[in-house]
Amino acid sequence: MSRILVLFAHPALEKSRVNIRLAQAAKSVNSLTFCDLYESYPDFFIDVATEQQLLTQHDIIVWHHPMYWYSCPPLLKQWIDLVLTHGWAYGSGGRALEGKYVLNAITTGGGEMAYHPNGFNRFPLRQFLIPFEQTVRLCRMSYLPPFVVQGTHRMNNVEIEAQAERYATLLRDLRDDKFDLDAVGRVELFNQLL
Repeated sequence: MSRILVLFAHPALEKSRVNIRLAQAAKSVNSLTFCDLYESYPDFFIDVATEQQLLTQHDIIVWHHPMYWYSCPPLLKQWIDLVLTHGWAYGSGGRALEGKYVLNAITTGGGEMAYHPNGFNRFPLRQFLIPFEQTVRLCRMSYLPPFVVQGTHRMNNVEIEAQAERYATLLRDLRDDKFDLDAVGRVELFNQLL
């Protein structure tokens, strides 16, 4: 059984019907650690030692966030900048996270076609996630395909519930080692395996 840490970051959660429900779905999964970064660090003063200890205690890290100006919300970026330190996570002697797995669980307001070379955002979604993937690789971890919920602005309650259940299923299946994590990289999105 894999130990999963979900690091959730949403700066305006009260405005997000979808992320509220996805967070609830994640919290419902037994034997999973869920950390709401904006709740834990409203002043942005991140306890680096505590966060590093959490990372060492888990096998799979999920960065759960909305696509926020083609990246992540600022507190998650600050978390990455401060917690993944040279000599600990990467660089000379930095092997604390070696062998762990990371994936993004993200939401986008725009639909799938908005993230297409001919779409509004001009690039496929995975291209916007390259900095996350390279950060993971620099820290000697493996980057898994993202789980993505797109078109959230137009979703009805039935669609939201279906996506929340898919997310919970993914987290349970990851916890229960139902995937060959070294082989899942062949898909663009984890959604394709659910």
